[in-house]
Amino acid sequence: MSEMPKKRLATVWLDGCSGCHMSFLDTDERLLELAAAMELVYSPLVDRKDFPEQVDVTLVEGSVSSEEDLYKIQKVRARTAYLISLGDCAVTGNVPSLRNPLGPDAVLRRAYLEDGLLNPGIPTRAVPRLLPLVRPVHHVVKVDLFIAGCPPSADTIYFALSEVLAGRTPNLSDLTRFGK
Repeated sequence: MSEMPKKRLATVWLDGCSGCHMSFLDTDERLLELAAAMELVYSPLVDRKDFPEQVDVTLVEGSVSSEEDLYKIQKVRARTAYLISLGDCAVTGNVPSLRNPLGPDAVLRRAYLEDGLLNPGIPTRAVPRLLPLVRPVHHVVKVDLFIAGCPPSADTIYFALSEVLAGRTPNLSDLTRFGK
């Protein structure tokens, strides 16, 4: 009997706090079980700079808030067979979307031109150009699975990813199984 080929997994971090990636790491020793079924081909947890072709599963944390996020998520979707929105920022826009009623210009002025700053000035190179509205991932590209939570529990992430790597669609409707 031949061994099943490992699924190519990627994780992506858009506009968010990294809490979802921390929850992913909180699966602890279960990461070894997941590693038996997958190869991590791209992530902020590894040093690869370019998003690879033909990724089987990608977990996306964060909302789409900048032109850089928009470009990245469109490239990720084009190269990913199964895309998972991981956490409330990716699923709903959550905290990053609180700037929507104010608009990006007011936020930049508040952050970079506030009285008392040593060198006030809105950066033109280091900060990506903000989009007019922060949007959840599914408002920009097709999403195959939504894992809510801020952040989702390690148990929820482990269950969902185990199911997807095994070729099954996880039923996340009863989150009481996962301590939620």
